[in-house]
Amino acid sequence: MTKNDSLTKQLKHFFGFDNFKGDQEAIIRNLLAGNDTFVLMPTGGGKSLCYQLPSLIMDGTAIVVSPLIALMKNQVDVINGMSEEGGVAHYLNSSLNKAAITQVMDDIRSGKTKLLYVAPESLNKEENVEFFKSVKISFYAIDEAHCISEWGHDFRPEYRNIRPTINKIGEAPVIALTATATDKVRTDIKKCLGIVDAKEFKSSFNRPNLYYEVRSKRNDDDTNKQIIMFIRQNPGKSGIIYCLSRKKVEELAEILRANEIKAAPYHAGLDSATRSQTQDDFLMERIDVIVATIAFGMGIDKPDVRFVIHYDIPKSLEGYYQETGRAGRDGGEGQCIVFYSPKDLQKLEKFMEGKPIAEQDIGKQLLQETEAYAESSVCRRKLLLHYFGETYTEDNCNNCDNCLHPKQKREAKDALVVILKAIKALKENFMQDYVIDFVKGRGTDDIVSHHHDELEEFGEGEDIEPRIWNPVIRQAMIMGYIKKDVENYGLLKLTAAGKRFIKSPSSFMIVEDRDFKDEFEADEHEMTGSALDPQLFSLLSNLRKKVAKTNNLPGYVIFQDVSLEQMATMYPVTMSELQNIQGVGAGKAKRYGQPFIELISQYCKENSIERPEELRVRTVAKKSMLKVKIIQSIDRQIALDDLAQAQGLDFEELLDEVEAIVYSGTKINIDYFLEEVMDDDHVDDIYDYFMDSETDSIDAALDELGSDYSEDEIRLVRIKFLSEQAN
Repeated sequence: MTKNDSLTKQLKHFFGFDNFKGDQEAIIRNLLAGNDTFVLMPTGGGKSLCYQLPSLIMDGTAIVVSPLIALMKNQVDVINGMSEEGGVAHYLNSSLNKAAITQVMDDIRSGKTKLLYVAPESLNKEENVEFFKSVKISFYAIDEAHCISEWGHDFRPEYRNIRPTINKIGEAPVIALTATATDKVRTDIKKCLGIVDAKEFKSSFNRPNLYYEVRSKRNDDDTNKQIIMFIRQNPGKSGIIYCLSRKKVEELAEILRANEIKAAPYHAGLDSATRSQTQDDFLMERIDVIVATIAFGMGIDKPDVRFVIHYDIPKSLEGYYQETGRAGRDGGEGQCIVFYSPKDLQKLEKFMEGKPIAEQDIGKQLLQETEAYAESSVCRRKLLLHYFGETYTEDNCNNCDNCLHPKQKREAKDALVVILKAIKALKENFMQDYVIDFVKGRGTDDIVSHHHDELEEFGEGEDIEPRIWNPVIRQAMIMGYIKKDVENYGLLKLTAAGKRFIKSPSSFMIVEDRDFKDEFEADEHEMTGSALDPQLFSLLSNLRKKVAKTNNLPGYVIFQDVSLEQMATMYPVTMSELQNIQGVGAGKAKRYGQPFIELISQYCKENSIERPEELRVRTVAKKSMLKVKIIQSIDRQIALDDLAQAQGLDFEELLDEVEAIVYSGTKINIDYFLEEVMDDDHVDDIYDYFMDSETDSIDAALDELGSDYSEDEIRLVRIKFLSEQAN
């Protein structure tokens, strides 16, 4: 290419665009000059053009390493669609047969192919390395470069072999591209790819059009109901709902369809034809909503996705940012809602238990960042941008839940001084949890073994309320008094501003974190808070007392609070409507339901209540295939631990399913299993406790019965009790 050639003309010729976006032109010029390049550009910023255009201009073939087969196919089709002849772009991965691979190699040899997409596994294959040595490579583009870092949200070990393979094939400039990377991940990428001196191009992470909100996640039924209501309030809009498990994806898609929402599931367990069809249906607007694991969305170029909902809290903020980045790519509305419960974090930590210690440590650090984002009352935009090393100077973004409903600020100058002095006394060598234990005066084994309990700063904050420490540290980081070490991520360090603050403290106003644990417990103990009609709830509670007294049973055996709460929201007046209420199956409806639907019907007449159609959320058939399998297996007296293993569940998940079965009114008999695993006296003690108790709460039972009884034992006997007494 001659110097006089205008890059803009080339852009117009190949892509039909009149102008470059952001840093695109500078990035391309840097690569054309033969320099290593590092590009950090959020989703929708036009990353792929940064390597596609230079590949068409330069001599030889550019190799693009990408982890996603769906994305490769998509991009190859786009490039070939723009050129007059086929074969300008190809991909090489495990989906190709021998004849197709031969065709690709012939096109590269002839000089026709300018752009070759490869999976990292294909790049590293011996026979491919030999072939690449024999042709001219213009440059190497490493897309989704965060995959190379264990600190990235999608670590892939095979990415670690890219540099050694490039060394075998032969030198050419390297361009690494990613949509999400913290300072830690950026350092990691450049080291692993051997491009430490690469010129960096970093675009802003701020997406002003995206609205961020965190909602409390009480239980699946409540979350499903909120999602259905949200979609109904946004009719015809395109959206993606992310769930962590394939099972949840399938269930939720089915529930949405039952509620006349055009939705489809998407996960790696579906065959590729189904996945392609679902992608096409979404792009062509034959369906409005995709329910997916994170396998979906990579390379899906749909500019008008209007909402992204996370059913489960993601494992890292990078993952969260990338997934929310699929909303509003056209600059229009994009609502990003995540459902959060502290229990979900505990589950994610549990999943890590079998992994190597180093991997567990990284995973826990990333989860802490996610927890900080979810629980903080600070502007969510400010938090996200700070995480990616960018400063957001506005006090209120007016486009997140925390800014639209700001919390009262409070003075925390003294607490900050205590924290800063502690970090200094600990020689800037410890993480947040350790520093908090230290200021609280907790003599943990770790602190005692380091002799830190002997320092004069130990326990300096013991008179300050404990819940303030996390927000103080998190907000001190945003204000620039504390930073996390990049090399040993998580170690708290003082900045120059932090050192100055110790010498001359000034006002430091903070907002306290939102306490989801308290909200969750309040929900569990006071379900009335969520009933739309407290008066009806009260009448239903009185009726339950009467029915319970007649049957000589505790009230919760008849219907749980959550069932009454939903009745006082949805006003069911027929048996089939009653069975749509959480915890009410056919058996329970038949046994106890009649007086309840009569009371509700009478109440609606007397109070001229029009039952709101939109609130009646249909659930899918209560006895899903899994429940049927569990009931059949228990009938055949298969040990519950073996049954859990056979169904791919852990024991607690199996107990959740069995509890749902008995709570909805189905009778099962697990005596055969209890005889195997429990002492008869223990069974009798727990059974008698539930017979006399006013609540079916496991926590209350653990408190009352004491440490001789395990949680699993109590849950098992509660299942026996409910099955025999309620069903």
